[in-house]
Amino acid sequence: MACGTLRTSVSERHPIIAVTGSSGAGTSTARAVFAKLFASLGLNAAEVAGDCFHAYTRDEMATAIERARIRGENFSHFGPAANHMDRLEALFRDYSEHGRGDFRHYIHNEIEAEALGAPVGHFTPWQATAENTDLLLYEGLHGGVITDRVNVAQYVDLLIGMTPTINLEWVQKIHRDTADRGHAPSDVARTILRRMPDYVNYITPQFSRTDINFQRVPLVDTSNPFAVKRVPTAAESYVVIHFADSAAAAVDFGALLDLIPRAFMPRQNTIVAPGEHMSRTMQLVLEPLIRRLMHQRRRAVAGGTEDAAGAEQAGRAPA
Repeated sequence: MACGTLRTSVSERHPIIAVTGSSGAGTSTARAVFAKLFASLGLNAAEVAGDCFHAYTRDEMATAIERARIRGENFSHFGPAANHMDRLEALFRDYSEHGRGDFRHYIHNEIEAEALGAPVGHFTPWQATAENTDLLLYEGLHGGVITDRVNVAQYVDLLIGMTPTINLEWVQKIHRDTADRGHAPSDVARTILRRMPDYVNYITPQFSRTDINFQRVPLVDTSNPFAVKRVPTAAESYVVIHFADSAAAAVDFGALLDLIPRAFMPRQNTIVAPGEHMSRTMQLVLEPLIRRLMHQRRRAVAGGTEDAAGAEQAGRAPA
């Protein structure tokens, strides 16, 4: 990858950033960081949550899971059978080409139900993203997925993985599902086991395609995630940031080390930073990459304008 570039884009005019990670992995933290960066940079982003591409409502999913259990089959939101991955690929393709694409909302709670006019556990109708956005931000399970039927990753300009160590990921999911959603710990354990084959086949391979992975590592004992009494805090963690060649060539590592307290580099493509500085570290890492995408976009738009003007002067329509 040439210095100063990210991955090859289908259309630099309509860049796509995807944050991928499973439930409990910290994708909501990334979403908040991006929101702050977009506001500070004055960017208008089309934001899409990955769960809008689930194939079933909440009740339908419960029925489908039970039927799969009776048949002895694996079935989960991590796999293609429970998702409209073709529509996710279509969104990315259409946005990269035209700056718009179809999405919908999944209703998680009563607040969203009232705001969006659909029942909890259901979806809103499909709709197009807003016009004249600067970029698309996707956050969900499958931003970098490739199967024998779809290749979502090919359309992404900047792919970010949120990948806490697996025990920490389970601890966060167990505590969230029991405290916030009222599930029994045994039910959460069964869910983790049911999803494991799809996790291995469809989630983890994406982290070898990412430009950057943010991996939170606890410094306290999580040996048995099903018995951990409380989630390790940020101060009890470090974040390991791995850069693929596509991103490392565009990063000033010396400047990052100067700006992040107690950060160090165990390898030439990896920075380790204290967990309490994770959000700030993400901002420092991501801001120059977003600026670069926007510079490429402005250059592409300006070039297209110049091409159109030249074609008009020559008495022909632009290609």
